[in-house]
Amino acid sequence: MEYSKVFSNWRELYKTEWNSYTEHLFVEKIGDGTLPKIAFLTYLKQDYIFLKHFSRAWGLAIVKSDSITEMHTCSKVVHALLSEEINLHIKFCNNEGIPTKELEKTNEMHQNLAYTRFVLDSGYSGDFLDLMAALAPCIFGYGEIGVRLGSSQHSAVYNEWIKTYAGNDYQSLCYEVGELIDNSVTRKLGENYITSGKFQELSLKFKTATLLEKEFWEMADI
Repeated sequence: MEYSKVFSNWRELYKTEWNSYTEHLFVEKIGDGTLPKIAFLTYLKQDYIFLKHFSRAWGLAIVKSDSITEMHTCSKVVHALLSEEINLHIKFCNNEGIPTKELEKTNEMHQNLAYTRFVLDSGYSGDFLDLMAALAPCIFGYGEIGVRLGSSQHSAVYNEWIKTYAGNDYQSLCYEVGELIDNSVTRKLGENYITSGKFQELSLKFKTATLLEKEFWEMADI
């Protein structure tokens, strides 16, 4: 998916790492319905924790923003995470007999800890663009995964999860974030941003976050 020019640059730079994340065995098993339910629930419980930190990171992006447009888009992402995506995780877990109180008591696994703290540190110690580079793999990766699985013949087992990320609401958000990143990068680094030393730093953050996304799937130990 071509959500943004900058994202396409990053994805092309780290194609191997990107494919190892978006085409991971965990993802393929979601598509064909063979992922063990216990693995999916382990993932959901950890992702519930992750999404809370992710929401904080997007909230931090509002603080780091220097334009109303940036602030508005970041606030839309926070709203989508808190009112839609997290609720989906709660619904899935509740349907499988895991009450919300138990979900809240989930211990954060080290892969989750490494990823969320990397993202938050990128925001606390860096600027708006540093934070966007660390946040980008998650939002765009899930968008690509949703479209790929949703547009191909897939099992109905995890259809609701697939539909969430393939759906118009999530896809529209991906394009909005893509436009935000493109505009912010060109405004701050110039049209020839690829030659900028800062862009090389941002690219490495994107790569690291992509690898941490790949490791996130592996917490389920399938």
